[in-house]
Amino acid sequence: MRINELIKALKDAGCSILRHGSRHDLWFSPLTNRNFAVPRHSSKELPTGTEKSIRKQAGI
Repeated sequence: MRINELIKALKDAGCSILRHGSRHDLWFSPLTNRNFAVPRHSSKELPTGTEKSIRKQAGI
């Protein structure tokens, strides 16, 4: 899965960006009430383990 596809899924789930960083963005999930980092390289493929970790932290 590409990072921009994951970002679309996060937005659909109600997650929002707290701040932009140089390599990662900090997101907030209202479902889990947690902050989590998402890499900024939107055109690159995301490793499976990283994708699962982000989805788990986001509650999707």
